[in-house]
Amino acid sequence: MFSPLSYVRREQSHERHDFARSAGDRSRHHHVWRVEQARVIASLTRMVRDISLAEELAQEALMAALRSWPDTGVPRNPGAWLMQTGKRKAIDYFRHRKMATAKLEEVGRTMEEEVPDTEIALHDALDDDVGDDLLRLIFTSCHPILPPESRVALTLRLIGGLTTEEIARAFLAQDTAIGQRIVRAKKTIADAGVPFEVPRGEEREERVASVLGVLYLIFNEGYSATAGEDWMRPQLCEEAMRMGRTLAQLMPNEPEVHGLLALMEIQHSRVRARTNAKGEPVLLMDQNRATWDQLMIRRGLDGLARAQNLGGIAGPYTLQAAIAACHARAKKPEDTDWNQIAALYGLLNQVTPSPVIELNRAVAVSMAQGPEAALPIVEKLRTGKALENYHLLYGVHGDLLRRLGRHEEANDQFRKAAGLTKNERERTFLLGRAAELTE
Repeated sequence: MFSPLSYVRREQSHERHDFARSAGDRSRHHHVWRVEQARVIASLTRMVRDISLAEELAQEALMAALRSWPDTGVPRNPGAWLMQTGKRKAIDYFRHRKMATAKLEEVGRTMEEEVPDTEIALHDALDDDVGDDLLRLIFTSCHPILPPESRVALTLRLIGGLTTEEIARAFLAQDTAIGQRIVRAKKTIADAGVPFEVPRGEEREERVASVLGVLYLIFNEGYSATAGEDWMRPQLCEEAMRMGRTLAQLMPNEPEVHGLLALMEIQHSRVRARTNAKGEPVLLMDQNRATWDQLMIRRGLDGLARAQNLGGIAGPYTLQAAIAACHARAKKPEDTDWNQIAALYGLLNQVTPSPVIELNRAVAVSMAQGPEAALPIVEKLRTGKALENYHLLYGVHGDLLRRLGRHEEANDQFRKAAGLTKNERERTFLLGRAAELTE
């Protein structure tokens, strides 16, 4: 049976020989592909109405580029080149499969008249509605019909442009497991007949929340890795921000899109300060604020203002961005407006009630009013079941007890927290805090 991937496999040996000419060429071509991949797949999906087939056709276009570009150079508008090549591959595919004439004609009608890509701008070369296509692909890959982990994997694959191996490495999973997750996700979408479209009305609001939730999950996993030996995985943060910027361009009037992007940029501005030379965690109050990325902070603050001006002042991501902004604006730790942060967490907990948000509010209260004011909040959380296996609950409890001079109890809490975390850096850090109390 014909499959575009069969051509990819046969032609890879030629690609390796030709493309090995220049490491610089490889790097440039890889960058081009990462930038253009999602747009090409999105436009091809609109044409063939099949995500899996569109992805294979896009890969075939890439293979053609790898054979051609080392000799001809990267075109002025590589996206246009890849799109036209993908369309031709689609027509060849349907001809080979002897699909219905109507289907072939439908695909053929989308072929634009050939225009030399060195003489036109990219937005002219691609279909006029490429932005809509990309937005459709984002909404499709984040469809609520998929479980959250599948939405994350499919989004990183189609929109982020990560390989299966890269996604597996980022989440400390087996390549085969991630590959199967992606395959199942695409099959689920196909079997359910999910339309390739941007929903409207209430459904759109629900799906926007799903899309933002996926980006939030990806960023958080990069910001504080749940498992493994690394405290952070910056690549995931950067991919989430890149996709967030794309979404902000496509949906400029959605306040929470700007709110989430602002949150991510302000949080990521501290990446260089969050670990020491040994890769060990550095707490917020101990960080060297001179190393915070001020350009990223300014972008984040601008995005926050945009979200608030659009009416998103009480949106959950905008509220979290406002909290992050309180830290970003403080030149010194003692300048932090902890009362404002505690108030914002209180409002956030009303908008999206969560024991984790209440735990964060307890931290802010302890900084604003002292550990004795926050201890009842944490002890109340300890009586519930929701956070009984959440290591940060015990870490915060331990810190409050330490500040109150109750060192033996604090030691027990830090050790309990260390036993619950799956991140090696965090476990070492928590055990170190416990050890300090016995010296």
